[in-house]
Amino acid sequence: MRDLKIPEQRHPEKARRPDNPQPKKPSWIRVKAPVGEGYKQTASIMREHKLTTVCEEAGCPNVGECWSQGHATMMIMGEVCTRACTFCNIATGKPPEALDVFEPGRVADAVAKLGLNHVVITSVDRDDVEDGGAEHFAQTIRAVRRRSPDTTIEILTPDFIKAAPEVLEIVVAAKPDVFNHNLETVPGLYPEVRPGARYFHSLRLLQRVKELDPTIFTKSGIMVGLGEDRQSVMQVMDDMRAADVDFMTVGQYLQPTPKHHAVDRFVTPEEFASYEKAAWGKGFLMVSATPLTRSSYHAGDDFARLRANRLERLASR
Repeated sequence: MRDLKIPEQRHPEKARRPDNPQPKKPSWIRVKAPVGEGYKQTASIMREHKLTTVCEEAGCPNVGECWSQGHATMMIMGEVCTRACTFCNIATGKPPEALDVFEPGRVADAVAKLGLNHVVITSVDRDDVEDGGAEHFAQTIRAVRRRSPDTTIEILTPDFIKAAPEVLEIVVAAKPDVFNHNLETVPGLYPEVRPGARYFHSLRLLQRVKELDPTIFTKSGIMVGLGEDRQSVMQVMDDMRAADVDFMTVGQYLQPTPKHHAVDRFVTPEEFASYEKAAWGKGFLMVSATPLTRSSYHAGDDFARLRANRLERLASR
């Protein structure tokens, strides 16, 4: 049995990679260690329902803040990913188990116990499953809807690149409020950062969601500090807008271990503010660009603003 707490077993494909030094984080990126009753209560509910969270698996720096407020991003379909992106801290390899048919119900129960107004549901990549987990996503959305009809649902999906194109329709038909799929980085860095994915496939996935159901908000994000330049980030913004993406996030890449992709540099808060200003200017309905921005960070508050901004724009036409 693999022990996913041991880095060499968690990321066997990275074990022989040379170490990349991990630079000291600047003052604007440091966060407090997770503590407090709210944090403990959220952790207890996750353990009780045997749920995995991307907050823990990906080593998110915001876990203390979010969990203390009862916000956790559910990660479905196991804790082992079939991809091996060089930036990601989620365990990689062949998943040891089939999809758990009871998981959608457990997620729905946890959402109800946490009293969430807005929930984010993500997953590992499951290229070993014929539909990439599309039906499992749909079942989870429906289970949460039945249990908590007033909760808005945001999903952060894989690219389904090895499944038939029609599987996307299964997820869209379940009508999540927000469909998020991250581009993660600029196209020129895909071969070294996201080798199992294709930039234009991911872009087209987002575009197709809007074609299938224009009422669903679409969202995507990238990390900076991986080696990109400003011009390439501007091009990603233009590509997202051409695909009618509503919401863009930009956050600082943080290197999980010495075996992961090196941090090229720490982008300053002033540069993030400049990216945010540029994105608003390109017509996004919602933008979040800060060093600590992550896909689901402040997702509930951002969704309320996203919805209000759409109504305001429609009223002004």
